Amino acid sequence: MKRSLISLLVAMLALAAALAVARTPVASAAAPVRIMPLGDSITAGPGCWRALLWDRLQRTGYTDIDFVGTQTGGGCSVAHDGDHEGHGGFSATGIADNNQLPPWLAATNPNVVLMHLGTNDMWGGHIPTDNKIAALTKLVGQMRANNPAMKIIVAQIIPMGANACATCPADVIAFNNRIPTWAAGLTTAQSPITVVDQWTGFNTATDTGDGVHPNDAGFQKMADRWYPAVARVLGGTTPTSSPTTAAPPTTPPVTTPPPAGTCTATYRVVSQWTGGFQGEVTVRNGGTTARSAWTATFSFGGGQQITQAWNATVTQTGAAVTARNLSWNGNLAAGGSATFGFLASWTGGNPAPAVTCAVS
Repeated sequence: MKRSLISLLVAMLALAAALAVARTPVASAAAPVRIMPLGDSITAGPGCWRALLWDRLQRTGYTDIDFVGTQTGGGCSVAHDGDHEGHGGFSATGIADNNQLPPWLAATNPNVVLMHLGTNDMWGGHIPTDNKIAALTKLVGQMRANNPAMKIIVAQIIPMGANACATCPADVIAFNNRIPTWAAGLTTAQSPITVVDQWTGFNTATDTGDGVHPNDAGFQKMADRWYPAVARVLGGTTPTSSPTTAAPPTTPPVTTPPPAGTCTATYRVVSQWTGGFQGEVTVRNGGTTARSAWTATFSFGGGQQITQAWNATVTQTGAAVTARNLSWNGNLAAGGSATFGFLASWTGGNPAPAVTCAVS
């Protein structure tokens, strides 16, 4: 009798343990990063930059991602995740004024937004640049309302040819010129805004079929420009790289005294990872009169090599680097400034160089 009672108690304890295990939730795998490509027909169809970007991300190890959007397809021959939020004919001001973005966000809940938007706001030259920038600000607010930690990557949009619209080339330049300062004013640690220069080096004569929509060469350029920014948001250069210990991720700005009291140049490392970093140089007109052009020069001391640059024409010969303004950011009012950025590689070290500049 006593032995039977003991056996019964053991059985009951085993059953209770089994039920407790059954009630314990199984840890779920981390969800893939949800990336929303947002834009107009340049994003929608064929939108081949999406396919090319997806393919490169997959080939370089970024496989735990999910392109999202309420739209699908695009017709590109490269295999890719075809979900997106590209809408042919839509404008930034229209999407903002009609509050079209919130339901798209609610349906897909992205972690990252890639936004190339504004081309359709240029037609006819009747929408002021301030209105276009205000529309972007509203869209960013709606993104953060959906996800306070939204990572936002915004393009300085590709150029438009005068053959398509006589006033559009200048309006695109005016719009793009506002983007870096606008982004810097809105970026936060929780929800950073990264600017990608899609304008520099893009030729409407050879990279589009009609002065507006990219051809194969243009889509490739767009994908190549998106890739470094997306890779950084996803966690570095490649998933297999180890964190750098050679230097801190940022360095204090190095300001060079102005030559003849007319120009100052400030250099800083924005972010750094194993084998690479993002740098930035700001040129300021310290004189009392406006200037129409600027040049910055510096020499790397650690074997750094620039691989990509934006907001300036940048050349490197050996260690020596020269940067000159583009057509849209050369004019500097008294006290005004312009900033250009670049990606570069480094090996043994990444000391910050002294920068000299000149305005004319």
